Amino acid sequence: MSQPSTPSRLAPHQLWRGAHATAQSDAFGGALLLGATVIALLLANSPAADAYSGLRDFTIGPQALDLNLSLGAWAADGLLAIFFFVVGLELKEEFVAGKLRDPRTAALPIAAAAGGVAVPALIFAAIAMSSDSAEAMRGWAIPTATDIAFAVAVLAVVGRFLPPALRVFLLTLAIVDDLIAITIIAIVYTEGLQLQWLLLAIVPLALFALATQRGIISWWVLVPLGVLTWGLVHASGIHATVAGVLLGFTVPVIATQRARVQSSTDPDGTPVHDGVAPYLADQWGVFTTLVAVPVFAFFSAGVAVGGMDGMRTAMQDPITLGIIAGLFLGKPIGITLTTFLLSRLPAFQLDESLRWPDIIGMGFVAGVGFTVSLLVGELAYGAASVADEHVKIGVLLGSLASALVGGAFLAVRSRAAQRAGAQPG
Repeated sequence: MSQPSTPSRLAPHQLWRGAHATAQSDAFGGALLLGATVIALLLANSPAADAYSGLRDFTIGPQALDLNLSLGAWAADGLLAIFFFVVGLELKEEFVAGKLRDPRTAALPIAAAAGGVAVPALIFAAIAMSSDSAEAMRGWAIPTATDIAFAVAVLAVVGRFLPPALRVFLLTLAIVDDLIAITIIAIVYTEGLQLQWLLLAIVPLALFALATQRGIISWWVLVPLGVLTWGLVHASGIHATVAGVLLGFTVPVIATQRARVQSSTDPDGTPVHDGVAPYLADQWGVFTTLVAVPVFAFFSAGVAVGGMDGMRTAMQDPITLGIIAGLFLGKPIGITLTTFLLSRLPAFQLDESLRWPDIIGMGFVAGVGFTVSLLVGELAYGAASVADEHVKIGVLLGSLASALVGGAFLAVRSRAAQRAGAQPG
C-alpha cells in the first residue's frame, strides 16, 4: 500500500528568492506606496494631525554640515535619491542594451517630456493671470513634473498586461521632466547656487564611476562615495535626488572582464556574470520598494485639506485651478500631442508594441505629481503660506484625478490585451 504523499517544503533559498522577486515587483511596490499614501492622508486630516506633522517636521542631523533636516526632508531628499539611483540604473540599461538603444526610439519620450512640461506651464500661466495677486505667476512650474514613484506604481497596479515598452516610455519621460523641473528650480527658484560644492561633487562622483567601471561592488567603497556625492550636491542648493540619477548613469551595464559580477550559476555549475548596473539595481531595488518609496510617500502625501471650508476657499483660487488643470489636462495634451507630431518624422520612432490609447492613458498617469510639485510650490510662495496650502490641495486633487482617469483608461487597455493574449493562435 502506497504511503500518502507529503507536501514538499521549499528550501530557505527558494523562499528567499520568492520573497525577493515579490519585493521587486512594481505591483507589490505600488500596493505599499498607495497604502502609505492613504494612511498619510487619513492621519493629516484626523485628530492625530498634530502628531503626524510633528513627526514629519522633527529635525535630525548634523547642523555643522547643514544637514539638520526634518524627517520629511530626509525622506524626500535622501531616501528618494536612492530610488532615483535605481531608476538611473534601469534607465541606463534600457539606453545601452534595451528598448532605448535606438536613438530614434529614445528621442521620442525625451521630446514628449518637454511637451509635458511646456503645456502644463502655459495652462497654469493662462489661469493664474486672472488672479489679483502678482505673485500667483511665480508658481508656473508647479504642474510640470511627474512623480516617478507614484506614476510607475499606478501603471504597475492596473497595467499588468500592457506592453513593457510603456513602462520604459513612462520611466524615461518622468525622469527627463523631473530633471527639467529640477533645472528650473536651480535657475528660477534657487536664490544662491553654491557652485563650489557642485564642482567638488565631481570628485566622489568620478571615483564612484572609476570603482564601478573596475567591477568594485563592495558597499564600504561605493556607499561612502555615493553619500559624499549626495551631500555635496545637496550643499550646492540643487535638489539632491539629481545625485542619485548621476550616480546610476556612471555604472557600466555590459559585463566585461574588468567590470562584471557573478550573480548566479547555471544548472551545470557555470558562473553567470552580469554587468554592475543590473546587479546593483537588483540589490538596491528591494530597499527602495520596501523602505525608501513607502516612507517617502508617508511623509509627503499627508496634505491637510482643511475641511469643506478650506476646500471651497482653495477651489476659488486661480493657483489651485491652474495646478489642477495643468496636471490633469496639460500633461496628457502635451505628451500625446508631442508624441503624435514627432512620431510622423523619420528622426523619431514609436515602439511597435505601443498603441495610441496606451500613450493617452500614460499621459494622464504622468499628471500624478507630488515631490517636485510640492517643492516648487513651497519655493514659489513660501512654506506654510495660504498660497502654499492651496498648492498642496491643487497637487493632491490634480494628481488624484490624473491617477483615477489614467488608471481606469489603462486598466481597460490591459484587460483588452489580456483577452487578446488568451485567444488561441
